[in-house]
Amino acid sequence: MSVALVTGGTGAIGSAVVRSLVSRGSHVAFTWRSDAAKAAALEAELGGQATGVRLDLTDPAAAVSAVAHVVEAHGGLDTLVYASGPFVPFKYVSQTSAREFADFLARDAGAFFNVLEPALPHIREAKGSIVAVATTALSRVIVRDGLSAAPKGAIEGILRTLAVEEGRFGVRANLVGVGMTSVGMATELLESGAFTEQQAVSGIPLRRFATAEDVAEAVAFLASAKAGFISGQTLNVDGGYSA
Repeated sequence: MSVALVTGGTGAIGSAVVRSLVSRGSHVAFTWRSDAAKAAALEAELGGQATGVRLDLTDPAAAVSAVAHVVEAHGGLDTLVYASGPFVPFKYVSQTSAREFADFLARDAGAFFNVLEPALPHIREAKGSIVAVATTALSRVIVRDGLSAAPKGAIEGILRTLAVEEGRFGVRANLVGVGMTSVGMATELLESGAFTEQQAVSGIPLRRFATAEDVAEAVAFLASAKAGFISGQTLNVDGGYSA
């Protein structure tokens, strides 16, 4: 049985990814940081096919322990999905301090690397797959979205390098670029007044926001054997926004 580790498993997109992978026959370990109730509910919903692991991804030692726990409990690890990330405010680069920029890099790109480092040897042994959930802003610049795009750009660079360096071991690495969604951080930005729903939808050719399930299906595809010759790529789930 495939064993996947999904970070951010209690988030809207992360939990959709967990459900999608379980529906395809994987056992999924998912990380959560503060919402014990959501973690317990997801475990109960999926009937033992998903297991929550409490983890602060900014703690490298804790990430090492969490990966070791998953491998010991399930006999290996063949899929890593990074579906985490802090809430990022819309700000101009000119209004962003160096300290704030470094903080978001550490909490996103740094967090990804913290879990990647201990997971990679197991992914290599299994000839497995790594998928990160990022932003369509890597393909089409969005004004005031630099604090989101910069850390995700670092993650994209790592993934593309992994695709080249680890391909000889059968490892694949890909990224899903997410546009405006009907859940999660996009909803919080709308509520903050950063922009209106009409403004956001008008720039999307399909004239709607992505659902968490739209994103999860793309992640599950890239993690699966059906994408066995796809590596180093970005699949944008944005309704045509980046076209």
